[in-house]
Amino acid sequence: MPFLILMGGGSASGKSYVTEQVFKRLGGANVTRLTLDDYYKRNDGLTFEERCKINYDHPKAFDWKLMEQQLTDLKNGKAIEKPVYDFKVHNRSDKTELIKPAKLIVVEGIMALVNARIRKLGDLKVFVNCSRERRLLRRIERDEKERGRSFESIVNQYFYTVQPMYEEIIAPSSIYADLIINNDDEISNLAIEVLTAVLKDFLTNGTIISAEEKKRDSSHV
Repeated sequence: MPFLILMGGGSASGKSYVTEQVFKRLGGANVTRLTLDDYYKRNDGLTFEERCKINYDHPKAFDWKLMEQQLTDLKNGKAIEKPVYDFKVHNRSDKTELIKPAKLIVVEGIMALVNARIRKLGDLKVFVNCSRERRLLRRIERDEKERGRSFESIVNQYFYTVQPMYEEIIAPSSIYADLIINNDDEISNLAIEVLTAVLKDFLTNGTIISAEEKKRDSSHV
């Protein structure tokens, strides 16, 4: 049975970086990665202007039913056709991506720990914590470079929806995390090493840390 990690945290908190560092340390082992962004609902019936006004930082923006079904399929050893989201048009692409089952699956996204049915599928839950100011700076840099957005649109969205939803919905979901990684200055190498060691043990021996050890390692590192 594949081992599923759910990695949540605020936008631009460092979730992707943590995942990349863990994968790098695992040396290309039998792992795969999904992003919650690709499970935004399809909104073909809306104009571009209408899609721009959607609150993408609210749970209602996501297709939880599809995500639950596809994660269940992966855990049962079945391949999936994962949706692909296009940030430039604010809608799901017509393209899909074939994802084959792997021994280790990482799902990262702002709402990764929010939905109870998705949490039930997760074997290890991680929350990446980061200050508001640092998340905003990273989001500006990322969205201008990778998503072709203007500075004004990024900042407006951040203060109207991103930060309010973080405080109301995303930050409280950290109570479900087995491990919280602080990322205000530099990502804690200790936290990444702990996470990597746990996963290496699983990939090598098919075992995972005990409940007692997991509880001990759930402290902020």
